[in-house]
Amino acid sequence: MNVGVNYMREHMPSDARVHYALLDTGGIAPNVVQAHARVRYSIRARDLPGMLELVARVRKIAEGAALMTETKMEMKIISAVSNIVGNTPLEEALQGIMEDLGPPHFDDADKDFARQIQATLTPQDIASVYRTIGLEPEDKPLADFTVPLDAKRNPLIGSTDVGDVSWVVPTVQAHAPTVAVGTPFHTWQIVAQGKTPAAHKAMVQVAKAMAATGAAVLTDPGLMAAAKADLARRTKATPYVCPIPDDIGPPLTMSAG
Repeated sequence: MNVGVNYMREHMPSDARVHYALLDTGGIAPNVVQAHARVRYSIRARDLPGMLELVARVRKIAEGAALMTETKMEMKIISAVSNIVGNTPLEEALQGIMEDLGPPHFDDADKDFARQIQATLTPQDIASVYRTIGLEPEDKPLADFTVPLDAKRNPLIGSTDVGDVSWVVPTVQAHAPTVAVGTPFHTWQIVAQGKTPAAHKAMVQVAKAMAATGAAVLTDPGLMAAAKADLARRTKATPYVCPIPDDIGPPLTMSAG
């Protein structure tokens, strides 16, 4: 099966991802065809329809592998999330509020610690942040600025169940500079900064922006109507389909294999 999926990589969107981990190879004897095996796949795509299409293709490959080896195949979906659907009216409202509030007020101690973190990073780490937000690189330990809404970003790609919410309710998100510029995700550096004063300042500042945006929606019927209309337009051609089957419960034993 893994061989088939690897060949499929040449024929799927370049921004899609297929990861796998062998959970159980059936045994350790190298000269025996084991009676069973188990593998876990993580399938990612730019949007929900693209992901569902890839899942169907991986299933076909598994079925084909079972036919070739005259074995049986069982497939179970453990969890799934959808892509985030943007919302222009809410994004514009949030942007205006963030610009009015301004960036967090970092002091010298905040900047000094961020510099120490940056000393453990590579120039490529730092440059990649500016490519992501669509701005020219600067020599800054912390992002004490607001990225313009029209910046030519290269959006971050990740997985979050906020995506499923955004398909049914107008949704907007904000990013806050809680770590030194250039800090990669899933690293000890990001963990080391999680409880710093700078991180707290950034969280408080973005919480104010989120609260103010929510208040604006509740007090401005025009903004609420525009946000709903924008969501309806974006999802008209591809209505929301929950990627998790109705009979699947929370994967409470997932860590146990």
